Amino acid sequence: MIITLAAIASAVFMGINIGGNNAAASMGAAYGAKARTKEQAVILIAVFSFLGAVLSGEDVINTLGEGIIPGNIITLSAAIIAISSAALSLFIGNVLRVPISASQSAVGAIVGIGIFYGVLDTELLTQIAGWWITTPILAFVLAYLSGKYIHPRLVVWLVEHESEAQIRSTIGKLLTVTGCYVAFSAGANNAANAVGPLVGTGFIDTSTGAIVGGLTLGLGALLIGGRILQTVGTEIVELCTIRAVFIEAIAAIIVHGASISGIPVALGQIIPAAVIGIGCAENTSATMKNKTVRRIVIMWVMSPLLAGAIAYAAMTVA
Repeated sequence: MIITLAAIASAVFMGINIGGNNAAASMGAAYGAKARTKEQAVILIAVFSFLGAVLSGEDVINTLGEGIIPGNIITLSAAIIAISSAALSLFIGNVLRVPISASQSAVGAIVGIGIFYGVLDTELLTQIAGWWITTPILAFVLAYLSGKYIHPRLVVWLVEHESEAQIRSTIGKLLTVTGCYVAFSAGANNAANAVGPLVGTGFIDTSTGAIVGGLTLGLGALLIGGRILQTVGTEIVELCTIRAVFIEAIAAIIVHGASISGIPVALGQIIPAAVIGIGCAENTSATMKNKTVRRIVIMWVMSPLLAGAIAYAAMTVA
């Protein structure tokens, strides 16, 4: 009974922290552009991250549940340790108001467990690491090109062909669509981080895991999502609404593509990378010297290492 409650508590704690950190970052761009209030943003995040987890989250859940380490090797106690270690890493990020990667923390914790058991699928890990490296770079490049070349031309075209009221209406609708798509993609990719190890042990099935993960992500966005919205939306670079549309669309497409491939990627890297990229298109030196950017980069490196170290240490003591 106690271990069952511990398993549920670890998944809920992890899901809430994911919702507060990575899922909340999905609408940081629109919040920074003042296209949505903080309350509107977190409600949309909660609804669409749940839908993403339930409708499109099973592939990534299976990857984290039994891909990196065979499911028949992980015990329920080890699964609880993995989830709790990753959640602690994320919690630290939430306290510091830094958007870090739930996927990297979760994978880092599972790798720590795998090192303890001496069993890891290194080929799959290499594939995941490749996605981690390429996706933020891709987000940065696409956002930079959009900000440098597409944005100025689009602004000119809109001014010449649309009234100010029509422009505001169109951009507002686009931001709603792209922001909800990002939240959907976040749910599809990040629900696995809360429940994957539990699914691997057979404690719950994949469908139930997707529902639990989606609910806890939504709850986390509602409860603590506002802090990371503030960081991503206002402390990296000032954003206009059109640039926010580019950022959200780029991030959503990349994360959704990874989810379809069953790969847990770093939304906490992809969104800020896109924000930095579009900021660099206007003012490279100011963006790259920003203290918030440096703080984010440090946490990107530290979070999986910290989660893995905590998980390995806990396994040796348990």
